[in-house]
Amino acid sequence: MTGTTLDDYTDRYARRVRGMTASEIRALFAVASRPEVVSLAGGAPYIAALPLDAVGEMLGRLGAEHGTTTLQYGIGQGLPELRERICEVMALSGIDASCGASPEDVVVTVGGQQALDLVARLFLDPGDVVLAEGPTYVGALGVFQSAQAQVVHVPMDDDGLIPEALEAAVADCARVGRRVKFLYTIPTYQNPAGVTLSEERRERVLDICERAGLLVVEDDPYGQLGFESEAPRPLRARRRDGVFYLSTFSKTFAPGLRVGWILAPHAVRDKLVIASEAQILCPSGYAQAAVSTYLGTMPWREQLKVYREVYRERRDAMLTALADLMPAGTTWTRPAGGLFVWATLPEGLDSKAMMPRAIAARVAYVPGTGFYADGSGSGHMRLNFSFPAPERIREGVRRLAGVMEQDIAMRRVFGQVSQQGRRGQAGADVPGPDLA
Repeated sequence: MTGTTLDDYTDRYARRVRGMTASEIRALFAVASRPEVVSLAGGAPYIAALPLDAVGEMLGRLGAEHGTTTLQYGIGQGLPELRERICEVMALSGIDASCGASPEDVVVTVGGQQALDLVARLFLDPGDVVLAEGPTYVGALGVFQSAQAQVVHVPMDDDGLIPEALEAAVADCARVGRRVKFLYTIPTYQNPAGVTLSEERRERVLDICERAGLLVVEDDPYGQLGFESEAPRPLRARRRDGVFYLSTFSKTFAPGLRVGWILAPHAVRDKLVIASEAQILCPSGYAQAAVSTYLGTMPWREQLKVYREVYRERRDAMLTALADLMPAGTTWTRPAGGLFVWATLPEGLDSKAMMPRAIAARVAYVPGTGFYADGSGSGHMRLNFSFPAPERIREGVRRLAGVMEQDIAMRRVFGQVSQQGRRGQAGADVPGPDLA
């Protein structure tokens, strides 16, 4: 081994560790959590909107009255009562018994992140290809990277994933002999772009995947957080074969409990349970009981309405602030639900290079580079509106606009900066998708 390193174990790591990098979002948390910084970076739900007194009493009773069971080991698939409650939750979106949804095919996971990891463990060999929207969820990229898979991004527009681009990606991979295992998609209120796959495109995407023999991994953390109308039915409500439905209670109840689930094709369920047991033995009995009791005894449907109203107000505050304050040439999405706005910067600005100056101005966001497997996307940024109060959102946008104006002024003085990294689709040397 040549050179020096601060890590004495560098030459002992497994090959799959070599490509691991820190999440761009996690790296921001220490700075963004400082009180003087307006954080538009994270994706935290507004937990204060919960009836915390009632939730606290409920959690206390679970330990005091049911501790002998809730604090004990459980079964790998998850508590039967919780799996039944999960089916009630999915039925609100149209995933019910008529399309084959059953508690027997639900596997409880440690948040949506473990659900992703389990699917990757079951289906991805090193070198396999995953098709994913460009941009896509940074946590999914980490999972696929750990599985030594290759991500090929498929571009989006205001109506979500572009079916023609999906067909082209499938054909391109087949032409060069690359094996595509599945499409990973967040079709409803997408993270980070905020866009929603249109009704007509949902059927086309499913048809394309069926013809190509691809599995579909549908990630749906935000589907019940719509602001304007009911979201289109999930993909899993339309097709039962070959579609894995993943979701979580992190956005609709409490992320700290780390409870999510997979609705899997029946033949795969047992393998998911075995893989989960190898990782964690069983999900937390206490956390599962907390979610199950919340769903069984508290007005959670009304709480969803509270969240929708809170987030609608904050979404509107962000869109108004962006329209009032952003420099010319900036565009952004207008989400109908979820937690995020995706902004495209004026030509020449680099969201990653600009970050230190933004932090100095006491505002944080997530550079677009974190949402592409190849590190492109520097002409974009993700802005969160769920956590800050409306007045803080406006102040954060004001500070951010000031930083951008300074960079534009510097560019006028010193000339055009490099455009490397403004690519919107992995491998395509073209401007990023205009999702405004």
